[in-house]
Amino acid sequence: MSVTSPVTNLGKIPATIITGFLGAGKTTLLRHVLEHAGGRRIAVIVNEFGALGIDGDTLRACGITGCDDEDIVELANGCLCCTVADDFVPTMEALISRPNPPEHIVIETSGLALPKPLLKAFNWPSVRARLTVDGVIAVVDAPAVHAGRFADDPEDVARQRAADPSLDHDNPLAEVYEDQLMSADLVVLNKTDLLTTAEVDALAVQIAGIIPRAVKLVRTTEGRLDPAVLLGLGSAAEDDLAARPSHHDAMDGEHEHDDFDSFVVPIGAQASAEALVARLAAVTEAHDVLRMKGFAVVEGKSMRLAVQGVGTRFRQQFDRAWKPGEPRAGSIVVIGRQGLDRTAIAAAINDATGAV
Repeated sequence: MSVTSPVTNLGKIPATIITGFLGAGKTTLLRHVLEHAGGRRIAVIVNEFGALGIDGDTLRACGITGCDDEDIVELANGCLCCTVADDFVPTMEALISRPNPPEHIVIETSGLALPKPLLKAFNWPSVRARLTVDGVIAVVDAPAVHAGRFADDPEDVARQRAADPSLDHDNPLAEVYEDQLMSADLVVLNKTDLLTTAEVDALAVQIAGIIPRAVKLVRTTEGRLDPAVLLGLGSAAEDDLAARPSHHDAMDGEHEHDDFDSFVVPIGAQASAEALVARLAAVTEAHDVLRMKGFAVVEGKSMRLAVQGVGTRFRQQFDRAWKPGEPRAGSIVVIGRQGLDRTAIAAAINDATGAV
């Protein structure tokens, strides 16, 4: 994308970290930013927990003028918060060392990543002189959190602890969600069209109770926000770490991904998109899967089917034509709590009644 605006903050390249739980709408928000970049040259780093990168491929298929493959860097098979030295810092060093470096860098983290270790990485000597964290944006799946899927009811937990103080009520899902909020400079309540105004208002109050400082909260649907709201926050978050507490501060930002599981299920050509989505939703409900996303071949269609779901809520679209010589093969990434029955889930996804 062509350069039209200056680098800010004493010559440092600004970087925006987009965090948020699985399926909150981070990629959709990022795509909207790219579509309305206004000529700014933006580089994107996309991180995925699983071995198969879906979000980076989704952005490459977006058809946005000036959104080139070289500007999208995909880091899969692990959270950036756990691979800072091996993956994140070298990637940032490579971007800023280009002959024509990006004007702004946007980092979309894995839904299971903690933002604070990334913030600390901006103080590495090789990075600090050239980069600054313009802002941390936490995207919240409003209906999912309202339903309690990614956050505990603190009053209920207090009652249980009072009844039996020996119980361990730590919830790794809630801890990740809260860590993402506590590092945020801006909270984006997404998918608010799926809730009533009163429900969204109550959720905003709940979020304000988690964050230990005043943070702006905006409401949206499909991530439709003016990039001016998201970029140019000027927070210099790397200099403000103390105001961004974490459940994992005592462990220097480390957290156990052993709590979560991710695997890829290859799938054959499908009879219809609707039948596949219905089957994935049924599998999700039966096995308590957190997230599914991937691509599929649909018989008689020249376009690739992109499908993704959060819990039992799924959406699908034919995102692009299959490229000449490209293998027409489908795969679904499955993410959930540790202990998923991989064999049963794979068998159910590949139910012979849904494929051709």
